[in-house]
Amino acid sequence: MPIHIAIAEDNSFALQGLKRRLAKYREAIIKCTAKNGKELLSHLQKDHNIDIVLMDLQMPEMDGITATLEVKNKYPQIKVLILTTFDDEETLFNAILSGASGYLLKEDNGTEIFQAIMDTLSGGAAMSPVIALKTLQLIRQPLSKDQKQEDFGLTTREIELLTQLKNGLTYEQIAANLHISYHTVRKHIENIYRKLQVNNKVEAVRKASENRLT
Repeated sequence: MPIHIAIAEDNSFALQGLKRRLAKYREAIIKCTAKNGKELLSHLQKDHNIDIVLMDLQMPEMDGITATLEVKNKYPQIKVLILTTFDDEETLFNAILSGASGYLLKEDNGTEIFQAIMDTLSGGAAMSPVIALKTLQLIRQPLSKDQKQEDFGLTTREIELLTQLKNGLTYEQIAANLHISYHTVRKHIENIYRKLQVNNKVEAVRKASENRLT
């Protein structure tokens, strides 16, 4: 079975290197490439018959985390596998919250990348060993002693909705699960952002996690 792949990568050398590493796998069909998230979304709007996106993080116009959020909201069936040179905890945290299914380093070889693609399409969460270790450290990291927990005045319904948002559900899926309208979900999200004093999903989920709200 062919695997339809899209690649978002602004570095031409990195892009060519990735293509070379995947070239020996006949199943891997690279359907389109993009230099930034905006260009990727334009490609997907024309043809979203894509199984997986290999996503760079640092790109002009629209970065990989923002692009991943957009892809998962509009095309939840498409998997996103982050490929980056960065392995710092903040970038990892934000990438995972954006809805990415896996996180690899660009220096991983072709076999590792292709196996990660297969694992991801099978429902797994592919991660380079160094990334997996950092993820465990993030999970185990206790709340700082000097950091006070706050509830920010969120209602039970808002916390319930925020939890589903954290789990990667789209607005449509949340509306169906909670038996409310899409418009009502958007209003709840606006109230949550206002109370948490954040501007996007990543910031909201992170702040909620830091204060043990979800």
